[in-house]
This record gives sequence, structure tokens and C-alpha cells, in this order.
Amino acid sequence: MAHSTAVSTQLLIGGRIYSSSSLDATAMAVTDGMVVWVGADRPGRALYPDAEVVELDGAFVAPGFVDPHVHVTGLGLQLIGLDLARARSLAHCLELIREYAAAHDDVVLTGQGWDETGWPEQRPPTLAEVDAAVGPGRMAYLVRVDAHSAVVSTPMLAAVPRARDAAGYTAGEPLRAAAHHLVRQAMIERLDRTQRDRARRAALDHAAAHGVVSVHECAGPEISGRTDITELLEFEHGVEVRAYWGEAVRSAEEATALMKELGAHGLAGDLFVDGSIGSHTAWLRAPYEGRGTTGVSYLDADAIAAHVRACTEAGVQAGFHAIGDGAIDAVVQGFSRVAAEVGAPALAARGHRLEHAELLDATHIAKLAEYGVIASVQPGFDAAWGGSDGMYARRLGVERAAALNPFAAMAAAGVALAIGSDAPVTALNPWEAVRAAAHHRTPGHQISPRAAFSAATRGAWRAGGVRDGIAGTLVPGAPASYAIWDATELVVAAASDSVQRWSTDPRSRVPGLPRLDPGTPAPACLRTVHRGTVIHQV
Repeated sequence: MAHSTAVSTQLLIGGRIYSSSSLDATAMAVTDGMVVWVGADRPGRALYPDAEVVELDGAFVAPGFVDPHVHVTGLGLQLIGLDLARARSLAHCLELIREYAAAHDDVVLTGQGWDETGWPEQRPPTLAEVDAAVGPGRMAYLVRVDAHSAVVSTPMLAAVPRARDAAGYTAGEPLRAAAHHLVRQAMIERLDRTQRDRARRAALDHAAAHGVVSVHECAGPEISGRTDITELLEFEHGVEVRAYWGEAVRSAEEATALMKELGAHGLAGDLFVDGSIGSHTAWLRAPYEGRGTTGVSYLDADAIAAHVRACTEAGVQAGFHAIGDGAIDAVVQGFSRVAAEVGAPALAARGHRLEHAELLDATHIAKLAEYGVIASVQPGFDAAWGGSDGMYARRLGVERAAALNPFAAMAAAGVALAIGSDAPVTALNPWEAVRAAAHHRTPGHQISPRAAFSAATRGAWRAGGVRDGIAGTLVPGAPASYAIWDATELVVAAASDSVQRWSTDPRSRVPGLPRLDPGTPAPACLRTVHRGTVIHQV
């Protein structure tokens, strides 16, 4: 007997459905924004004779991606503004700045993504060079690829007189730490609402076009400010935004009040314990290669413990940005103090987060697993800067660099992973993030494509507090949040450091994924649907 179907039922047929409940599924039924059935074409047509039929023509249907670490307005400014990631040299960078300045009259000329470590000159632009490139009287803010340092024009620096007296200001060098945070905030405030909204739409459209149904905004007073997070949460778009605010608190009452004031979903994300390796501001135990500095410390173990304690008592998800081993030492100490008071299970129940978690050892990993801390990681960092000849190796030395981003050890110890981009730092392109995790540049650190895909879907939902066991899957009862991809052969693959066991045999009882060998084209997104609503379509 056929099921009775409402007009709102859709039946997708003739495709390849990534579902743990029906590993060889070719069809899926969706009613009122929920997956109600997964199986084969013929039974689907019989069960849902009145449904609207969507012919997939062999396309691949998979759960929609969630990016758990994004700076939406910053990504949008990169997309609609000056993208310096393509600069091949310092001279080319200055040429791009000159061309953009001549063609645009933005109140603040913004550019993102320069990286001097790949240039023959091996140095960033100077203030004088920026002034000459943008022209007299122009405010310009040009942020490094890692977003933890920037070069600016003289008028931009003059607009923030406090920056010269702040930590991180050294004449003739890029702005870092507090000096950079002050200038970045001034830059965002000088953009008008129309420009900010145009950037947000560009960023969220871009996310939807890459199969992303939800992003986690990692905001904070030192990143984008209260105005930006308020406007973003008011902004209407089909991509769901979960907003984190990176500001430390010392009591449950303060945590509750701050959440209510901002409408935030957690006091986590980029709550800085340190900076970045590329800008020499990640907090290390031992100095950087060729430099007498161990980076920057923004929060100590006392402040970390106070924040975790306050958020745990208030029922709020806490989290931190920590990259260097010195920073992760402090984070683990802070969590350990709270665990001693409330118990590790009570701590783990909150699902607190750690962003980046790059330079960590076995003790760190074991403690994070014990305390149920979710690691929000970015495999694109390793793809861009890893390897024996990459930026990490030049900053830290080859031996220390080889310890970065040990995804396999983290997963094996029980640390839940959520894979994202930190866009605009690395590209918001989930398939490339999955590829980077599966083909880590350090042997032994990679995870399987399937584990990486799960971390970019189910794991990322979990990192956002959704623990229903079905979000990020395509099984009956799950939200109909999925993307349809133009993909060729589907395969099952082991992690790339073992013997490659590629298979298209359905008897493996493991859902297949598009082939992600280095150099192979990533799937192209044809349609993105969130809770039954189309948010992108080619």
C-alpha cells in the first residue's frame, strides 16, 4: 500500500545517496524539510506516487557541509575586494594594490591574503610602499594570510593613535597583537552598512555554492566587534549562522548576561590564547627559529579556568583559539583545574571547543579527550604551510613542524574533530579540506576520507551543540540538509599512509565518496538544500 503524501513531498531518484541506512541507495524522499525514506528508485516510486520527482541523472547526494570556523564579513570583503593571496612577489602585491586603488574609491581600501614566505623578496610591504601604492590620503588595511598581522597606510594608522602605544607595534614592521586588533576594529567600523551587508551576502552565497548549509561565525571584540555580530545575526540568508563570541568572563552571571546581550550561541571561537605561527605570535614553549621570541600570550591558565568554570556553570559552550604548545599547555591547565572541581564528566557534558589545536603532544591529546573538548581544525593550514619546506618548517624547524596537526592521533584518542576553513585564512571549500586531511603532508597524521567527511558534516554539527545523532546524515528523521554534486566514480579509501584499498564494491558496506586523490577535480555543486529549502542551484 502506498504512503499518503503531501504536496510538499519530493522524491529524488536516479542518483547515488550517501546514507548509512541504505548503502546502495539511489533515491530519497523528503517531506516538510525532513528525510522520510531512503532506498531504491522503484520502491520509492511505489511508496510516493504523488511526490514531486527530482531526476538526479546519476548525481551524488550527500549531507550538507558545516564550516565550524568562519569570519563571514572578512570572507566577503575578500571576495568582493582586493584578494592579495594571488600575489606572486612583493612587487606583484604592490602592483595589485595600485591597480585596485586606481579603480575603487572605498572609504578604506581593504586587501587580504598576502604571504611573504612565498615571495622572492621574503618580506612584507612597508608603510611607505603601501602609501605610494594607494596614493596620498587613502586609508588602507592589508591583512596577512593568517589574519594575525597587517600592513596599513599612514592615514589608517593615524586614525587609531592608540595603536602606536599598544603591544605589537614596532615601527617598520607589520602590526601585530593589540595594535593590529585596534586597527582592524577601526577599519570595520569605517565601512558602511551597505558594504558590510554586500560582503556578508557574497560570503554566504559562496558557502552555499560549495555545499555548505551552516557556518560558525567566530567573532569577538578584537576581531569584528559588537556591531558586526549584531548585524550578521539580523542578516537573512539560507545558510544558517551560529555565532560565537570570543570574550573571557569570570562568572556565570557575566556569561549569561553577555550571551543575552549579543544573541550569541557560545563564548568560544576566537577567544585568543595566542596568535599565529606565520605572524610569530603563536605562543610556543621554545623560541621561533632565528628569533628570540616565543610568541604572544593573551590569556593565562587562571583566566582560562575562570572562563571555563563560568561557562560550565551557566550551561554555555566555552572555547579558545590556541595554536602553539605554550598556549595549549595553558588551556589544558585551565580545563584541568575546572575538572578537579566539577568532575570531567560534567565538563565534557558542555562540549567545550578548542580552535586550531595545532602544536599539541600526547599529554594534551589525552586530556582534551578526557574533558570532552571538541577540536575545530583546519586541514587547509597543513596543505598551505606544512611539509619539510613549508612556512611551518621555516618558522619552527623541520622537527617541530612535523608535530603539527596530528589528526590521526587526536581521532584515535577519542578527541572529536570538526573540520573547517577559518575563511578567509584558507578557502571555504569543504572537499579540499577533506582532501587535505586525508593527504596530510606529514606521514602518520592523516585520517581517512570518510573520517574527514564525517568531521566536516556530523562532527561540525556536534561542535555546534547538535548531538541528536542524525544531524549531518541522510537517514529517515534527519533534517533534509544536503548537497547534490556532479561527481564521477565513488570509491572507498583507507587513510593515505596505508596501502590504498580503493573499491567500488557495495559488499564493503561502507558508503563511497568521490575520489580525492591529489590532482583530481573536486566535485562541483549543483544544488544545496537546507531543511528542505533550496539555497543554491546552478
